[in-house]
Amino acid sequence: MGFDIQHLIELIPDINKAFYQTLYMIGISLAVAVVIGLPVGIILYITDKGLFMENRFIQNILGFAVNMIRSIPFIILLVALIPLTKAIVGTTIGPTAASVSLSVAAIPFFARIVETALREIDNGVIEAAIATGATPWMIIKDVLLLEAKSGIISGITLTIISLIGFSAMAGTVGGGGIGDLAIRFGYYRYDNTIMIATVIILIVLVQVIQLLGDFISKAVDKR
Repeated sequence: MGFDIQHLIELIPDINKAFYQTLYMIGISLAVAVVIGLPVGIILYITDKGLFMENRFIQNILGFAVNMIRSIPFIILLVALIPLTKAIVGTTIGPTAASVSLSVAAIPFFARIVETALREIDNGVIEAAIATGATPWMIIKDVLLLEAKSGIISGITLTIISLIGFSAMAGTVGGGGIGDLAIRFGYYRYDNTIMIATVIILIVLVQVIQLLGDFISKAVDKR
């Protein structure tokens, strides 16, 4: 089957549903990634050698856990987390279930980005804050997060784009969203119309998010 405009129009309700399911999955997993990944990234940085809360034990344990999760291919992680997903949401299919695996994958990914952004801060700024008697919490809140906010926003943008790709992959195991639509119609039914449409939607979505993320990142960059 070639590209058929009339057929595409008939599938608009399915495309809309899949698109909103994708946004739903990304929204949940991004929120979890930021809430958990941000402090994890901060801890990875401040507990490193030579920093004001140096703790090699915590740094090594946390770093190992982050690297371990990041080393597992997402499709394997989806399967491995089925018991956890079942325990949390009561089902293993649908966008809510897929959000569990997406969140677990996104947390270490975003944490490492945060850590990298913090490492770009000039050590002199931190030393100056310590010299003025700033507490560790004050340094984190008023120095680290303030200085690294542009890099963190860029990290959020990169995390969203990665989640779009992961969410499409989640469709292969009944996670819903654009990926699920592409598999059900484009692959199993050899429907080129829906395959092309889903690819275009994903490309446009990524481009819009990247442009918006770059704009915000530059806007908050005080350098």
